Amino acid sequence: MTHATYDILGIGNAIVDVVARADEAFLSRHDMHKGSMQLIGAAAADALYAAMPPGIESSGGSVANSCAVAAGLGARVAYIGKVANDQLGGVFRHDIEAVGVHFPTMALIGGAPTARCLILVTPDGQRTMNTFLGACITLCEADVDPVLVAASEITYLEGYLYDPPEAQAAFKKAAAAAHAAGRQVALSLSDAFCVNRHRAAFLDLVANHVDILFANEAEITALYECNTFEEAAKAARHDVGLAALTRSEAGSLILRGTETVAVTAETARVVDTTGAGDAYAAGFLTGLTAGKSLEICGRMGSIAAAEVIGHYGARPEADLRKLMPG
Repeated sequence: MTHATYDILGIGNAIVDVVARADEAFLSRHDMHKGSMQLIGAAAADALYAAMPPGIESSGGSVANSCAVAAGLGARVAYIGKVANDQLGGVFRHDIEAVGVHFPTMALIGGAPTARCLILVTPDGQRTMNTFLGACITLCEADVDPVLVAASEITYLEGYLYDPPEAQAAFKKAAAAAHAAGRQVALSLSDAFCVNRHRAAFLDLVANHVDILFANEAEITALYECNTFEEAAKAARHDVGLAALTRSEAGSLILRGTETVAVTAETARVVDTTGAGDAYAAGFLTGLTAGKSLEICGRMGSIAAAEVIGHYGARPEADLRKLMPG
């Protein structure tokens, strides 16, 4: 097996996060329920974007966040995701490349605009999110470069992207290319609602195409339709070579073969839990590709997650490398 050019290749929904502060009157005028997340169409996204106060725009999406955090930790990272050839597509591309992530995916021309998550933060710290999926769900097999996959030690797939049949085919193409090159495939289940919509497809993906699984307690119990976390963890141990299962303040449980490693959660001041799982996966995969022990990988994930939940936004504000164990 040749030496990998990249430690991690992420494949996911390429979304621009637009974060602005707003009062509750703004939410009322636009018929929003504070603290909720709703999917909106193109016209509503354009109207809301125009009406929002000045904000901060950055590349987002679950696995894109993981890629950015991993790059900040010193990992060599690439990303596949679909944006349009428009203003926000340019924002996404510039932002993710600026943090050191290689982003070679061609922009969509003449189709849906770039996906965006329009986030209003009220004075009490609540985040109200309005998401337009746009171009990101057009990702298909043609966007998966098998040469890039073969050059990446781990290809990391985002469960949120698994809705469209084209994306499912893209995932299987990437997994086949990775395994043909002797590489590994990781998957984040992303969301229990995603799992419930596509349980049979996810079970097939996990059992037959995935080597490393990331999930929280709700996601893993939804996948296996178990009443307890312990039952679901046992099923995951049977299906994948390595599972990293997070339980919020209860820490995480890492399973590999007959090996079980319990990692305590880092002490944190919880301000905004957005991106905690993304940061955990980034820390874990960075450690894994650097040859660290499972305990150190779990600690790296926990430290990254604790830093991210201590402030608004899904990207670290501190230099994570200085916080990591040796």
